[in-house]
Amino acid sequence: MAIKYVPYFPSTVSGQAVLDNFVRTQRILRYRESDKVTERILRGMPLYEVTEQERVGDEESDNMIIHGECVSACAYLKEQGIKVDLVYIDPPFASGADYAKKVYLRRNPLVAKAIQKAEQELEDDELKAFEEKMYGDIWDKEKYLNWMYENLMAIRSVMSENASIYVHLDWHIVHYVKILMDEIFGEDNFCNDITWKRQTSSGYKGKSSMGKNHDNILYYSLGDDRIYNTEYIPYTEEYINQRFSHVEIQDGKERRFKDAFLGSATSVTTIEELKKDNRIYFTSTGAMRLKVYLDEAPGIPLDDIWSDINAVNSQAEERTEYATQKPEVLLERIIKASSNEGLVVADFFGGSGVTAAVAGKLGRKFIHADVNINSIQTARDRLNANGTNFSVKKVHDGVTLYRNPIQTKDAITRIIPGLRLDSTIGSMWVGSITDSTYGSSPVYLPDLMDSSSRVLDIVTLNRIINDAMPQLSPNVKRVIIYYIDIVDRQELDDFIKDNNDTVIEIELRDLKELLDNAILQDEVEYTLTEDQTKMVDNFTVAIKRFYSDRVGHNNDSVKFEVVQPRLSR
Repeated sequence: MAIKYVPYFPSTVSGQAVLDNFVRTQRILRYRESDKVTERILRGMPLYEVTEQERVGDEESDNMIIHGECVSACAYLKEQGIKVDLVYIDPPFASGADYAKKVYLRRNPLVAKAIQKAEQELEDDELKAFEEKMYGDIWDKEKYLNWMYENLMAIRSVMSENASIYVHLDWHIVHYVKILMDEIFGEDNFCNDITWKRQTSSGYKGKSSMGKNHDNILYYSLGDDRIYNTEYIPYTEEYINQRFSHVEIQDGKERRFKDAFLGSATSVTTIEELKKDNRIYFTSTGAMRLKVYLDEAPGIPLDDIWSDINAVNSQAEERTEYATQKPEVLLERIIKASSNEGLVVADFFGGSGVTAAVAGKLGRKFIHADVNINSIQTARDRLNANGTNFSVKKVHDGVTLYRNPIQTKDAITRIIPGLRLDSTIGSMWVGSITDSTYGSSPVYLPDLMDSSSRVLDIVTLNRIINDAMPQLSPNVKRVIIYYIDIVDRQELDDFIKDNNDTVIEIELRDLKELLDNAILQDEVEYTLTEDQTKMVDNFTVAIKRFYSDRVGHNNDSVKFEVVQPRLSR
């Protein structure tokens, strides 16, 4: 259960739409259930216990990795009084993709080879792949917008007065999120809709439309005094040859320049000074033009079409085998443009850790947050390899996420006694449980991808009672509602008593009682021996027993031995 609920903003007016408190635009996006999210916003962000799991590096640092979803991570930051100066997020795109990552222990090729051999000996084809889902980018549009709205509101609450935010999306949903961001950050604070042409083949085989080969990055800033450092794109050879077409010899060396318009406001005194400095060029007609030398020109000022940055290819040194990984040069451009050294850069969907890694290299402080253990492990190793100082913190939100919400939900549905999955009952129900007393009882499970549904509240109960239950068969005698967290059990019981006008009994069950049985954490037994007879350190790692929920569900063990020479300790 949450320790308390932290207000998103200092004050909200009861009964008034939260958006109206700080947004000038009246073009408010309306979509199914968008009014429900307002109730949760008014309640505040759930603050859970946060503990430090590890401190990496020799020096104290404000840099941190947070294992938790966006809203609860923001609640922690707000409670600690921590403000962020630049946010980049690359959330799920609502694209329908289902990303996966091959898992190898520390990317050791010898371990990978042993695992491959072990996979071949497994009988279950589903387990042979030994892969874990990072997240299922599979969304109902309205649920996605509710989810994004709450996340963006939470992020907005921890941004400093003149902070900027870049939100990376694609064609599936960017046009809707643009309207949400106009509401949350202010229409007047919109800066750019950046088009990033990824330079990779779209792979689109359709005959009636063009290939889709770009992402959109929405850029907003909160204040007029925002940081913006103009960046320049290097000139191409073609541009240099066309524009810097004049060549003169200075000190025995060629020096290229182009001629530019002086401007009507240029004074006579200024022109005389420019002549003395050899900055005036006379055309064939005698007109005066300004010399702009190539070696003094920084390049073409950056605009909102980015076609010079490629996606991370399969051979790139920075590749981490994280499916949604973005190139470091992309983040370098954003961080340099909208922050200075010493400021705080945050990524609440941190993924492979590229934002934190680049921010650290550029002398910025960073906050990396993600709900997936994949992300935490990948970012931790990446930052450690860079010699960065940081701490790793965990949000204890009542849910043991083995790998990610999708995999956890799969496990839960397997171990709920008697549960039969059935999508035909209605969108609110995951399936049903049948027994001799009640017959078939529809079952509600919170959506682990949607942080807001983790707390069973009056809003959700109202939807179940008044929208979902009236659509059920007349033969239904009971519905079962699982919850992860609640604010006040007595309040929910009273609400059910006062509002359930049906003959259907409502039974509330705590999902956490099942999670310990649903999620089996990785276990490993190993021995480490050192061979000191050789000139270099040689360690033998013998893994006696390795268990993973993805390798075997019945305590199957995988045994193999790895010998790994090391040049130093």
